[in-house]
Amino acid sequence: MIDIEIEDDGWNAVPDIEALVTAAAEAALAGERGRAVTVLLTDDEAVRELNGRFRGKDKATNVLSFPALENPEGFIGDIALAHGVCAREAAEQGKTLADHLQHLVVHGVLHLVGYDHESDAEAEAMEALEREILSGLSVPDPYAEDG
Repeated sequence: MIDIEIEDDGWNAVPDIEALVTAAAEAALAGERGRAVTVLLTDDEAVRELNGRFRGKDKATNVLSFPALENPEGFIGDIALAHGVCAREAAEQGKTLADHLQHLVVHGVLHLVGYDHESDAEAEAMEALEREILSGLSVPDPYAEDG
């Protein structure tokens, strides 16, 4: 189950936002049957607060993942996305906000199921999986170099 909470109205400019978020999260959870995630679509200030409180970094970032403790309900955690940061990144990278959103939801959910990118090898494995998942969603490769 994917629970979506929209706190920043800016996210509503993305057509079919709930369907896009659900599709991205479900694709990232493939093989993780019975798992539940909450996706918070909020603003930069809320993400800055979360980042400061839980990571000691006083700045907004695009996506944060908060894994849950193991539980019988199958809830694996929360992800939070900052509208302003995500919109700026999408514009700077020449991507649609919808495509960038789906990438970041996939990225955040993969963190919840145990993927990371601390080492080069971990980053390569995680990026390869993101590319595969996003391809299935018809989202262009987010790591492709601009020609």
